[in-house]
Order: sequence, then structure tokens, then C-alpha cells
Amino acid sequence: MITRRGFLASGAAAGLMAPGWAQAQVTFGSVKIDTLSDGNLVMPGPTLLAGLPPEAVEIVTRYGLPTDRFTPDCNVTLLRDGTNTVLFDTGAGPNFMASTGKLLEAFDMLGVDPADVTHVLFTHAHPDHIWGVLDDFDEPLFANAQHLIGRAERDYWLDPNTPATIGAERQTFAAGALRMLTTLEDISGVTTFEDGEEVLPGISARMVPGHTPGHMAFHIQSGSDSMMVTGDAIANHHIGFERPDWASASDQDPALGAASRSRLLDQLAAEKMLMLGYHLPFPGLGRAEKIGDGSYRFGAV
Repeated sequence: MITRRGFLASGAAAGLMAPGWAQAQVTFGSVKIDTLSDGNLVMPGPTLLAGLPPEAVEIVTRYGLPTDRFTPDCNVTLLRDGTNTVLFDTGAGPNFMASTGKLLEAFDMLGVDPADVTHVLFTHAHPDHIWGVLDDFDEPLFANAQHLIGRAERDYWLDPNTPATIGAERQTFAAGALRMLTTLEDISGVTTFEDGEEVLPGISARMVPGHTPGHMAFHIQSGSDSMMVTGDAIANHHIGFERPDWASASDQDPALGAASRSRLLDQLAAEKMLMLGYHLPFPGLGRAEKIGDGSYRFGAV
């Protein structure tokens, strides 16, 4: 069952959401899942459209979006099953973009104490997913949580060769990931897991590489119901669905990212599985519907 919470008075009339508001909640079986907003990114058009055919502009404009600037939402997933309180990614924190770093506001509005988080699972180590893990004193913000990341993802960012080979435009990503992961390692340790592993009861990891070398999605199962937390494997609700086979400049390995995205969408559509995407329109919840050979549509719920 999906329940929608009322908007704050300042945003309700215009259909807008105040940053950080936890608007949507999904419950199935003993599992309760909330979407928490960390705000949104602000990105120039070429970040999304670089290298794509002219049809890409037609797709974007058909969705009523500008092509000179994109402002994708940042949807952080919080799962509570009565035993564990699990956070999927930690947002960007205060030092990435002024429009991000709203996660603690969302916790306050939801009435959940960050100290109650028992586990933090990272899809990958890009700034908007991991830079929010430390507080202003470089201590873990979720002080009582065990922090977990895919082994391949951790090994990539801790590899001393990564900063020299990742490319100039992503060197700050490498420096930030290295600092966050080594600080966590020194203070509380970081647990790694493998593709296909049941990381926690009812939560299994699925490797969907390309956006980063070790990017993970998470399959959540409760009874006969299931859901996929997709991270950045599907980065938007328009081009990413209609033409998942197109290489995306936001992926570190564009060809591999396109192949992973296509396989994931095929599964989601075939199984009619609920999904929660990090950069899909808030609250990021919906399903993929197949509309053609290798083409899909995002249906928000």
C-alpha cells in the first residue's frame, strides 16, 4: 500500500514540495519504506545531452523539460522492518551543491533520529550518494550504523591509480570517495559484500555496473512483494527509459552502463516490480512499462 503525506502549507497549493519533506511511504508485509529528499542537483544541459542524437532533445521537450538545465531530484530510501532501520545512500551533505544536503531536514520532519539507523547501504560512491555520511567534525553522521558497500566499488575508489585514470572532470569524485571511505574505515570500519549476496534479511545486492565500476542496486523482498532500489543505474525518467541503449555521458563506462540499464529495465517491466530511483521525479517510486522493442515508460505511483 502506498500512502501520500500532505504537503507543507507553503508548497501544497502549487503542488511543490519543501526540500527534505518525506512525502511517500510504501508498506508491504512488515517492511515500511520512506522516500527522503536530499534536495536536487543543478546540471547544465550538456551533462545529459552530450553525444546523443537530436532525438534526445525531442524526448526531453516532450516531457516538458528545458534542455539548457536539469534539476534531478535526489531520493534517499529509508527502510524499517521492525528490527533494522536501513538507509540506502546518505545524500550529498553540505559541501557539494547548495541545492542538496537536505537529508537531516527530512529525518526531522519524518520524526526519525539518525542515531536509530542501524545500517547504511551504498549503491556507489559518487558525491551525491556518499558525501553526506560525515558530519562537520568528520564523524559518521549515522553514528550507530554499520556501513556497507560492494567490494568492487570500494576497491575501485581506494585504488591509488584511480585519481590518475578517472579523468579530470571526475577527480573531485575520486578525492571525495577516498576521504569518505578511509575515514569510515578508520573510525568504524566498512563492510563489503558481493553481487547476489543477501546483505540483510530480505535485501539482496545486484551489480549493475557502468555508472561506476561497482554500482549496486538492491532487491527488497517481503513475502510475495518485491521492490528494486536502483540508485543511478537509471538516471532519469525520460531518455533513460525510452532509449536505455543510448550511451550516457553521466556513466563512467557508457557502453556498460547502457547494457546494465537495458537489462535492469527488462527485468523490472517483465516482473512489474516496484522501483525507487535516486534521480527519478520525487518520490522516485514507480514501475517500468515496456512500450516497444527495448523502449520503456516510467509510470509514477
